[in-house]
Amino acid sequence: MANTRFSSQIFPVQDIDLDGRMESVLVGGRHLLALLPEAWREVDQIAVIGWGSQGPAQAANLRDSLAGGGPRVTVGLRRDSSSMRSARSAGFREADGSLGEMFEMIARADLVLLLISDGAQAELHAKVFEALQPGATLGLSHGFLVGYLCAVGDDFPDDINVIGVCPKGMGPSVRRLYQQGAATTGAGINCSFAVEQDIDGRATDMALAWAVGIGAPYTFKTTLSSEYRSDIFGERAVLLGAVHGLVESLYRWRRDNGADEEDAFVRACETITGPIAATISRVGLIGLFNGLERNERDHFARAYSAAYEPVAAILSEIYDEVDSARELAGVIAAGERLKAHPMAPIEGTRMWQVGATIRASRAHRNIPIDGIAAGAFAAAMTAQVDLLRRQGHPWSEVANESVIEAVDSLIPFMHARGVAYMVDNCSTTARLGARRWGPVFEAAFSRVVLPALDQGAGPDPALMEAFRGHTLHQVLATLSRFRPPLDIAVE
Repeated sequence: MANTRFSSQIFPVQDIDLDGRMESVLVGGRHLLALLPEAWREVDQIAVIGWGSQGPAQAANLRDSLAGGGPRVTVGLRRDSSSMRSARSAGFREADGSLGEMFEMIARADLVLLLISDGAQAELHAKVFEALQPGATLGLSHGFLVGYLCAVGDDFPDDINVIGVCPKGMGPSVRRLYQQGAATTGAGINCSFAVEQDIDGRATDMALAWAVGIGAPYTFKTTLSSEYRSDIFGERAVLLGAVHGLVESLYRWRRDNGADEEDAFVRACETITGPIAATISRVGLIGLFNGLERNERDHFARAYSAAYEPVAAILSEIYDEVDSARELAGVIAAGERLKAHPMAPIEGTRMWQVGATIRASRAHRNIPIDGIAAGAFAAAMTAQVDLLRRQGHPWSEVANESVIEAVDSLIPFMHARGVAYMVDNCSTTARLGARRWGPVFEAAFSRVVLPALDQGAGPDPALMEAFRGHTLHQVLATLSRFRPPLDIAVE
């Protein structure tokens, strides 16, 4: 298990007890922005490279955070990039040197935040390494490149720092919550950080400043190797793939059992993306269960018991695919294929047409918590937590990748705009994973879990006892102290 304790010469780090293991965290807030110039005192220029999900958000947040002084924030893109216009609209300009060709900007910067797609990192890493100044710091928001380099027997140059700051949410969430927090003490998306290589003793404070600068309400430590495993696994599972597969199967099941289209959508999707996710965000999974009426609690127990094992089997397969690097190889192989065969829409079924109508009239609708949907969703989350803990991931990482990121960042966008928006504002790696594994989860729910309920399957006493006494509940209660005071507002 990764060492999750750390200290800082600049930022006020504190320790917390998670299931008897001490982990260090940095609690963020706008009062810490004044410390950024000190943390980055040897950094004159920060180059944000790439304009995908994370690039626009992180570039804008860092520029706003450094408005009072500190390094200059610039953006580097391919010279022929279609994103140049968007970067100009965000206030980055060739004329003042804040926007330019990516390798030129890399060569000028002291801190390079490499936010291009995972496939592009694998393809271009040698040129990136060559362009970096000796003594520069390379920043990653995902550990994919570490996994790729390990798989091919390569490594980072030995004359640079290598750090990671990995937001537990998609780029639009990173920007939206940062903007909302401008009127308060601050709000944003939780981040993990990692130090892969530290040549001068500055790497930890450089990474913590980056997390504070993009608005992280709390930042915890991991390794980039642990991060890519939990992150790529998580987005194929509970964060994207599993929730997509679950709501699709629940909708058809409700329709098959006589519900009309609107009622089926409400009890399959609206209930999860609305009150279930909001309740978990505030009081955790045990609070969701304890708050149910007795009849819905019985439904929860039946669905949880039917879903846990089939979901756990898929989760084990996904983790094996990520851990073996086969999933990484698939992402890289997709690069050229996607040029000829772009990803198709994923909300083409009738269910999502119904959903668009319901979202338009939601203000007048009372959305109930459905016990079946809640139990199946909770089973997926808990099974994911159990697998990640068995694999040695620290509690902060497990809770964020399995619960917090879903309910505080991703699902609110699905609730507001539909599944396609939620998935397709994530990275290419995440989008590919959701399309591959979502149908696998959908099949498991449709062919195993829901038929078991139709056949009268009851709750499993041992599974329910394990759920009620799960350490996750106390961990979430502890971490909830660092939750931003604001819910994300999706316009």
